[in-house]
Amino acid sequence: MAQEQKDNSREFTNGEITIVWRPLRCQFSTHCVKGLRAVFDPHTEPWINMQNGATEEIIEQVRQCPSGALSCFYNDQKVKR
Repeated sequence: MAQEQKDNSREFTNGEITIVWRPLRCQFSTHCVKGLRAVFDPHTEPWINMQNGATEEIIEQVRQCPSGALSCFYNDQKVKR
């Protein structure tokens, strides 16, 4: 599920965690795509498919985002980037 915010950020959730993507901050380094292609696929819509990965591996990949364009949180508490 994706949801667009006023600052152009988009949220994607699998029910357990939510990824926030800030496209204006993204440097398109492709770390996310190369690291977890099943979840992060720029050739599909939406380009983040949370159902294709385990929560912990998604969190680990988001933490590797060099620009900070990706962040995530458990739906009941914040997760550090």
